[in-house]
Amino acid sequence: MAAGGVRTVPRSAGMIATEVAAEPVATPLDYWRLLKPNVMQLVVFTGAVGLYLAPGTIHPLLGFVAVLAIALGAGACAAINNAYDADIDRQMRRTRGRPTATGRIAPAEALGTGIALALIAVMLMGLALNWLAAGLLAFTILFYLVVYTLFLKRRTPQNIVIGGVAGALPPVVGWAAVTGDVGLPPLLLFLIVFLWTPPHFWSLALYRNEDYRRAGVPMLPVVAGRRRTLRYIFAYALAVSLAGLLPVAVGAAGALYGLVALVAGAMFTGVAWRLLRTGRDEVARRGFRVSVLYLFLIFLGLVVDHAVFDAFGS
Repeated sequence: MAAGGVRTVPRSAGMIATEVAAEPVATPLDYWRLLKPNVMQLVVFTGAVGLYLAPGTIHPLLGFVAVLAIALGAGACAAINNAYDADIDRQMRRTRGRPTATGRIAPAEALGTGIALALIAVMLMGLALNWLAAGLLAFTILFYLVVYTLFLKRRTPQNIVIGGVAGALPPVVGWAAVTGDVGLPPLLLFLIVFLWTPPHFWSLALYRNEDYRRAGVPMLPVVAGRRRTLRYIFAYALAVSLAGLLPVAVGAAGALYGLVALVAGAMFTGVAWRLLRTGRDEVARRGFRVSVLYLFLIFLGLVVDHAVFDAFGS
């Protein structure tokens, strides 16, 4: 009995065991989420298309290895980014469920996982394919982690613009894995993804503006305001829609792809124009989804156009 007649209950071994068991324990699903699979899908897709479009032949097993290396590199970037951004991820509704934000995976553990994946990805690409592709993959990983994550993301509203270099390089890596060099067609793919990145993420930042403001991330809507962001989104949507026609202009793609690029570009520019006129969050959400569809259609159009040309010739 405690003072005042209040009975105290001793902590039993069972209660202690329950408390220990209640601590966050990482599951395989947590490690999968650590790699940001939604982002990885786009990276792998564009990298695989670059590999498919490259002239020459490659054994299917080596092609799979190249795509796997690109996927591992993307996962490495995600894991290390999660480790570094755990503090701001906890403050944002969109990211507070990430395993490093919830404490299910410690930042140090995420960092170690990312470094290991990065080393495996680069060595796998170099030993199985060629060292130019491996070097480009290593540059992509380092650019994303050092330039974007460490220096740009928390300092400037141009974080997405400059940081887009990393996200635009996978098709170049895929092309180099086959050819051992870099030509004009993969550089055009790089340009398309590079110009696509800002309107894609700024659309997200518009309807997640309070998240970024609360976390102190200087996304364009936070720093420059909504109206200016709307103008930039439209300008970039128009620019990427025009860039999407360049493969036809230089003879790297045919009329079938050109038709897909025209339709996809009109769709992307149209939703950006509607967003500019209304500024509504629901239109921004639609713009974000349409931007993903645009990139998918552009790269799928290149694949289909290439396959038709191979089947029927010029």
